[in-house]
Amino acid sequence: MILFYLIAKEFKQMLRNVLLPVIFVLLPVLLTNLIPRIATQEIRGLRFVAVDCDHSTASSRIIQKIDASAYIDLHGMAPTYDAAMQAINSGEADMIVEIPHGYERSQVRGEMPQVQVSANATNGMKGSMAGMYVTQILAQYLQREGLMSQVVQQEASMPAVSARFFFNSRLDYKMFMIPAIFTLLMILIVGFLPALNIVSEKEKGTIEQINVSPIGKMTFILSKIIPYAVVGLLMTVESMLASRALYGILPSGSVALLLASSVMFAVVVSSIGLIISNFSSTLQQAALTMFFFLVIFILMSGLLTPIASMPEWAQTLTLINPTRYFIEVARGIFIKGCTASQLLPQYAAITAFAIAGWASAIASYRKKM
Repeated sequence: MILFYLIAKEFKQMLRNVLLPVIFVLLPVLLTNLIPRIATQEIRGLRFVAVDCDHSTASSRIIQKIDASAYIDLHGMAPTYDAAMQAINSGEADMIVEIPHGYERSQVRGEMPQVQVSANATNGMKGSMAGMYVTQILAQYLQREGLMSQVVQQEASMPAVSARFFFNSRLDYKMFMIPAIFTLLMILIVGFLPALNIVSEKEKGTIEQINVSPIGKMTFILSKIIPYAVVGLLMTVESMLASRALYGILPSGSVALLLASSVMFAVVVSSIGLIISNFSSTLQQAALTMFFFLVIFILMSGLLTPIASMPEWAQTLTLINPTRYFIEVARGIFIKGCTASQLLPQYAAITAFAIAGWASAIASYRKKM
């Protein structure tokens, strides 16, 4: 009964704060709407300068075909390669497509004329994607025309490759990012707010009323964890509804399993926040400490970059990062439709972190009688 009243007190304190209920409602919708649109691996708005030394029908078709792409726009024409480089150096264009003199005549003779594509690789990913886009466009165009070019085909005997994409056949990057939103919400709200909770009561002096009461440490910590676990559960549901309304995307696996995983991870991050709050004397100290862990959790979890691409020492450190396991669970259920039996190692890790975090939060809370 005491636990019930303490939990009710926590919810009343949340509702008395004018800003928190608004954040709980709007933040999942805003993150679901913005992050998949902004944090995308698709590169659009590339600009190229065409250097047409042939001035033929074939060269004009190539330029028009590249310009018709949804990812690339024609910035302008240049008489020479050096003139086109000025647009690259000034940042007005991203690449140069140079069609040599005699291009059409070489095609008529059955030869394989070359098209030179020069991309600005100041941003390595942008430069490589620009070259890949143009190469694919030329390959599709020349195949339809029944022509061959050294830009897209170096050997006629090269075997054909047929690609199949499992779990995300449309290669929609939103499917990959929406589970990451669940994780961000848990860390930003369910992890950050408890880090400010107890230390806030210390500064206000209300913690002394708890210290002189017969409320046990376990009951007190549970009253702090349960409300934020409920908030995390509600925000996860809201994010899924927003992804369904905005993108028509729903989890491929069990929704109940995903929600249960969210509650487990909420216990982990809220326990970490309470531990930080127990050892902090001021709000600034608690906020800065939690921000430090927040950055580590995000960077070393596979949320933004694959763990396999990290150095070996970093991959080893991710094993003690609970965020890594929740992301694997969320993406496994959401994208692949994994079952609980397929995610047993991840669930075992999250459960261990939850028990250890809860026990540490209780042990670190110093109740003065």
